[in-house]
Amino acid sequence: MKVIILAGGLGTRLQEETVTKPKTMVEIGNKPILWHIISGYASCGFREFVIALGYKGEYIKNYFVNYYTMSHDLTVRLHGGQVDVLDQGKTPEDWTVHLIDTGALTQTGGRLKRLQSIIGNETFMMTYSDGVSNIDINALLAFHRSHGRLATMTIVHPAARFGAVELQDNAVTHFREKPRSGEGWINGGFFVLEPGVFDYLEGDSTIFERDPLERLAADGQLMAYQHEGFWQCMDNMRDVRTLEELWQTGDAPWKTWEG
Repeated sequence: MKVIILAGGLGTRLQEETVTKPKTMVEIGNKPILWHIISGYASCGFREFVIALGYKGEYIKNYFVNYYTMSHDLTVRLHGGQVDVLDQGKTPEDWTVHLIDTGALTQTGGRLKRLQSIIGNETFMMTYSDGVSNIDINALLAFHRSHGRLATMTIVHPAARFGAVELQDNAVTHFREKPRSGEGWINGGFFVLEPGVFDYLEGDSTIFERDPLERLAADGQLMAYQHEGFWQCMDNMRDVRTLEELWQTGDAPWKTWEG
């Protein structure tokens, strides 16, 4: 089963990083967040990924084109440009990655629509390229198959941005760090979709999260998978620092793979 990852956005709220590279290549623990997302799917047995490129897509292409050589020791013969891999062992990541240019300014639904010929008539996964989670992808897929609708969207309770203060008679009694938001469930990405979803998409200007999802819901074709565990998007530098701290302290809940 193929996994589509939408990786073409401008990342305007992360301009400190995205001036020179796409948002999905911002690093956590010296690895792009895209690598973390793919690793999460791979830990559940998924091996084929379709990356929808847009803004600075060449950066992502270069990363994967050079992935094998950058993972090994090399000898470079400067006179002829020959590169020899010294340790011929296989690269640990057994992934197939399709890198598809879907347009610099194409919206999320438009990017998905452009990939229809690659997906064909098969069930597929789709997610964004800036959020990590400890979601059980196989449980999500089982839920999707159990209801027989066209689309399943994972919904999450985001953590609040700041800690909470507990009071008793105006006296501070306790501090709680980042309780769950009281704003209810939100779209957390991590979709399972049937090819019939393509009928709800039009041109490049289609925003998947608006009209297509609203019409799927109105037609009774959109189900929600409730994820109560860890989920964190990477919208700004504060989020980057939070994820980096979790990784460096060895307490990264989204790390569901060995190594």
